[in-house]
Amino acid sequence: MTSLLRKDQLEVSLHEEKKLIEDGRLKEENPVDISEGFNRLCEACRRGDLKLCQEMIRDGANINARDRFDYSPLILVGSLSSDFPSAAKFASTNLSSAKASLCGHYEVVQLLLESGALCERDTFQGERCLYNALNDRIRNLLLSYDYSKSTDPLQPFAAHITSLLTRDTPETSDLLVTAVGEFFRLHKYLLSARSPYFQKKLAAAPETTSWKIPTAIPPKAFGIAMRYVYLGEIPTELGGGSGSGFSEDEILEGIAKISNYLEIQSLWEAVLQSDDRRLSRQRRTEEVERGRSQLEAWFMDNVIKHKVIVDTEKADDVKWDSNNGIFADVLLRADQPIEQDPPDTPTDEAQQIPPVRTTEGPLNGIPIGPTAIPSRTPSRTRPAQKSTLFPVHRAMLLRSEFFLTMFSSGFREAQTTPHLQIIPIDCTPDVLETVLTFLYTEKTDFPLDIAVDVLFAADLLLIERLKQKAAVVISTLGNGTMAPASDLQIVGTERPPADSENIDIYDIVRAGWLTRVPRLEEFGARYFAYRLESYIDEEEFADLIKESAGRIRGRQETDSIELLDDIRYYLSERFRLRFEDSGLEDMMAEEGEDMAEQSIKEGTEDEGVDVSGLEAKIQETRLDDGEDGSVPQFNGAIRTLDGEVAGDEFASDAVNYQILLGKIERLLERLKLDA
Repeated sequence: MTSLLRKDQLEVSLHEEKKLIEDGRLKEENPVDISEGFNRLCEACRRGDLKLCQEMIRDGANINARDRFDYSPLILVGSLSSDFPSAAKFASTNLSSAKASLCGHYEVVQLLLESGALCERDTFQGERCLYNALNDRIRNLLLSYDYSKSTDPLQPFAAHITSLLTRDTPETSDLLVTAVGEFFRLHKYLLSARSPYFQKKLAAAPETTSWKIPTAIPPKAFGIAMRYVYLGEIPTELGGGSGSGFSEDEILEGIAKISNYLEIQSLWEAVLQSDDRRLSRQRRTEEVERGRSQLEAWFMDNVIKHKVIVDTEKADDVKWDSNNGIFADVLLRADQPIEQDPPDTPTDEAQQIPPVRTTEGPLNGIPIGPTAIPSRTPSRTRPAQKSTLFPVHRAMLLRSEFFLTMFSSGFREAQTTPHLQIIPIDCTPDVLETVLTFLYTEKTDFPLDIAVDVLFAADLLLIERLKQKAAVVISTLGNGTMAPASDLQIVGTERPPADSENIDIYDIVRAGWLTRVPRLEEFGARYFAYRLESYIDEEEFADLIKESAGRIRGRQETDSIELLDDIRYYLSERFRLRFEDSGLEDMMAEEGEDMAEQSIKEGTEDEGVDVSGLEAKIQETRLDDGEDGSVPQFNGAIRTLDGEVAGDEFASDAVNYQILLGKIERLLERLKLDA
């Protein structure tokens, strides 16, 4: 059990830590950052803007920094502390904008933690995050992220690289290094990426298959060096002594020689590192990041640079020698989708010319000369379909369970041949390049427009981590601030055109079902709930509800509909969460039920109210449509979704909530579903 430090010992420890930071040997985990990018990240955290948060993180904003008020993004997003500068003024002057912060942003907290935000117990900033957590849900999420998850997002990547040193099946090594009584099976591409010495040596002789280290270097020293090259941790005990043939000093001397020989100076520095926990962790994190950057540069300069684009019909005829300069041992093929030709339509001039000869005689009825309709564009030929071949390495493909099974079996693709095997992958070249970038570098910087395709490719190749990353991209970049679809959306009116939306939410929900990603199912339900007035009357929404009901085999009358249950939950969150612990929730429910019943009685049975001509009236009487996110007002009055006047914003929310619940019930009656 760790003993508590006396006050004088604690002061000495803090002074030494400050000295290390000033000397540049130790990085401050939570530095003050006043840059524009970090300020935008903090503002997005306050508002709960998932899309902007993801964009700022992608642009390199330090998610563990502090603003000028000493707040980190994780603290801002999890709570709105009473001592936050101008918080009271912010809340009182703009309730609509402040209510997101007052509620806390669970999804943004989750995004920050998954991106590497620190919330470590027994540290000042970590305990501060936990103390200021707005509710138990956020606090439990913070507690569930330990050090390995929150501070080392590259840990799975580094673990795979390290495992290649001891993996026997399938065989992926292409260089055998022998020492005194020992041998090491290594990988040329990895040595070339990590060591300048091997890069030059293998570039001059790529066909090299064996290498022998000098007898003066202890095998133990070389093993430690290779473990470091393969992103493993240096053992605290170097070994040596009786029975090993070398003393510990000789092993240290051997490591020093190898560090100079392979031109890896950081290896010797890591061996001599102090016992300081934070310093060791920092050096480890920096080395893993350096190794990832080296592999990324090597991947771009060798794999991507040497990809081949050929006609699809000739793709299988490509011959790539197994002994090649980039050490590739397999080719992955992705085909471009076939372009559909637009239908041929005659021009206006052609339509006006009679298609046949009308004079009498033996040629009557036969099209001749310029009066004939032009043929179907004989000069236009459909462009040949293209395929892209990527020269890759099996050792990196093993991160996919699909390829691990393939190469561990007796399939043809697992056999060694004079020319590289070509393996077709059912996705587009852009998607396959994104998948390979993840496997080689752990990076997931891909746009929203291919995120669903990446999701399905990851599901096909059984790359669970990439599936989750794709789900994060979809649920953040496609999410925005999760504000209601329109402040002026009245029940019965058409929603904005689909072109104005970044995603097809129906496809997203179905993709979540097909790929078994709960995050997308929850995202879809929340997306619908915050925009329900825009979708509730669409036939495709009704079809989706029926699909959700049909996913339960042997459905009974007492079974609920999962998607609808989630929508109801998030609908309650949308209208009621800001009233929790305020004593207004029960009052809002009672008032909302009374006003909603009155609206339903006055309106039609299916649509609630008759709003014909209401949109024109709104345009005439509209004052301010609430650019700041406020509730719409007409002639100074707050309106509900059915166009009725409400006393205030609370009453409007109460009525809107009951109106939407009522429309859900009528939808279920129309579909003859009991949920």
